[in-house]
Amino acid sequence: MFGRWLGNRTNRVQRANPLAEMAVPPSAGMLSCRVLDPVNEPIRTAELVVNDAMGRQVVTGGTDPFGSFMATVPAGDYRLAVTADGYTPFHGNASVGESGHASVGDVMLQVAQPPQLPDAGDWEIEPMHSSIAFTARHIGLARIHGRFNTFAGALRVAERVEQSAMHVVIDASSIDTNVQMRDDHLRSADFLDVERFPTLEFYSEKFTHKGGSRWAITGALSLHGVTRTVTLDAEYLGLGNGMEGETRAACRATAELHRDDFTISWQTMLARGIAAVGTSVKIELDIQVVPKS
Repeated sequence: MFGRWLGNRTNRVQRANPLAEMAVPPSAGMLSCRVLDPVNEPIRTAELVVNDAMGRQVVTGGTDPFGSFMATVPAGDYRLAVTADGYTPFHGNASVGESGHASVGDVMLQVAQPPQLPDAGDWEIEPMHSSIAFTARHIGLARIHGRFNTFAGALRVAERVEQSAMHVVIDASSIDTNVQMRDDHLRSADFLDVERFPTLEFYSEKFTHKGGSRWAITGALSLHGVTRTVTLDAEYLGLGNGMEGETRAACRATAELHRDDFTISWQTMLARGIAAVGTSVKIELDIQVVPKS
């Protein structure tokens, strides 16, 4: 009796095994791992890239709330890269057999040393090696890529970086999407209205360290005669030396803007039969700064 009960219980446990229920193509197998921090807590934000033996990317993905990752891949040999903000990357190998399950096991990431911060003092954006770009939807379909070609900015780094300040000024008429007719329209009163509002300006006095190389830079963005609070999701890339030996600091940052927040009316343009740029715009910045001379 007890044997039958235990046997039935075992069968129920086996049927509850998610791998047993997953249909895997005959020529493929499962690849899995769990990503942990140095105190054995799961890392929920880890990113994984799986490349085949030829170096071609096969699959990418992130860990779940328990730090686990699982993917179905063709049978073969693979190179696995695991990254997470604030941790040293991990690289490992795995061989996946047909209809098999290859587990890399527990991958423990070590805390990485954050990049050295810039010295306190006045810095300025070096425009030749910096860019302010944006991406928007065209009538909800294809993406439009553009940039602003003319801008300037200053950064005052405080002894406590969290107390630093920055000011960026962008020439609105320098907008460039590589289509002259569209650029003229974007400069018109329907969009940026550059005759009335010749510049976009961003000013911040709030730098918040989010851990590792991640920072949040919160400030006031003035666009189209309206000022709104905007937070940049920034990644500090560290210090380096230029061709002439000068010190440079670099960062990447992104933000999402909504045109309605800046009184650029989509409904008005639709009524006129114009639909050039979607309601939300993703801003991407790649910035290098140098000490102000």
